[in-house]
Amino acid sequence: MNKLKIGNRLVGPGEPVFIIAEAGINHDGDILRAHEMIDAAAKVGADCVKFHTHLAYDEMVNVNTPASESQFNLVKKMEFTIDDHLELKEHASLKGLIFMSTPFSKEAVDILDEVNVDAYKVGSGELANLPLLGYMAEKLNKPFIVSTGMSSFSEVEATVEFLKKRNTEFGIMQCTSRYPTPPSDVHLGVISRYIDDFGIPVGFSDHSPVNYTVFAAIPLGVCMIEKHFTISREWPGPDQQSSLEPHEFADLVKGIRDIETALSDKKTVHNEEKDLQIIFRASVVATKNIPENTNITDDMIWVKRPGCGIPANQMNSVIGKKSNREIKKNELISWEDFN
Repeated sequence: MNKLKIGNRLVGPGEPVFIIAEAGINHDGDILRAHEMIDAAAKVGADCVKFHTHLAYDEMVNVNTPASESQFNLVKKMEFTIDDHLELKEHASLKGLIFMSTPFSKEAVDILDEVNVDAYKVGSGELANLPLLGYMAEKLNKPFIVSTGMSSFSEVEATVEFLKKRNTEFGIMQCTSRYPTPPSDVHLGVISRYIDDFGIPVGFSDHSPVNYTVFAAIPLGVCMIEKHFTISREWPGPDQQSSLEPHEFADLVKGIRDIETALSDKKTVHNEEKDLQIIFRASVVATKNIPENTNITDDMIWVKRPGCGIPANQMNSVIGKKSNREIKKNELISWEDFN
């Protein structure tokens, strides 16, 4: 499986999980809040901070329905200029974060191309938007990360095949577009299907209100994690209630890093365990008084704690040996007790 090169990071099997703080539109159109979120994302240990690049007139038609008008006005409020994007990217870089954003139109792709972001996030709503994906694949020479919410498995297969034919470097993320997502709809088992069927880096974009689902995904082989992030759920905006506050995101990062460490397949005896071997392991002992110059038989010995004598797993090697001294009942036996 190929790895993605995102900025100074390799993302893929054998690499640390790439943790994305999804700022999205939680800034509510306030550039100062966006900068505040960058500071907070760096402080809690994220690898990447990701926003949305919205251009209302380029991504949607303001048809004359209350729902559409409300959505249009929300998107219009969230627009940032190219200069805003450049400032956010520079701020993120100074804080050691990779800056990413999700484009929702060709024009937004052009902005992010000019900003020279390290990778592009494709939202779940654009997974089946093959015209936009085709434009991105033709125009950009940067990796994609594609979320797969609100899509069937066959639609995901079609998009994966579409991007592979265009020699695009990309990974996908299991996602359920419910805000928040109940555990029954997270479908972690899909992660293994993606890994087995597609052979590309796979991540998990989680909208559940807790961290348990992310922790469960790490042993399944995900190499990217994305969670909505906010400074406070009291801030206005539609995504706040499915977002983690800083102390919760810090717990997410710590949990991921601890689980990564715990998943090592190296089996060794640690120094602390060597001390415990003496306490909890058994050694060969005499079950009766054994005279000097006696051939040891199996009814003369057994094993008891502590483990500071002949190890229990070597008891059979003692049978047939001749004692060179008198050994008392319940006395630990050593190799020096035989000729």
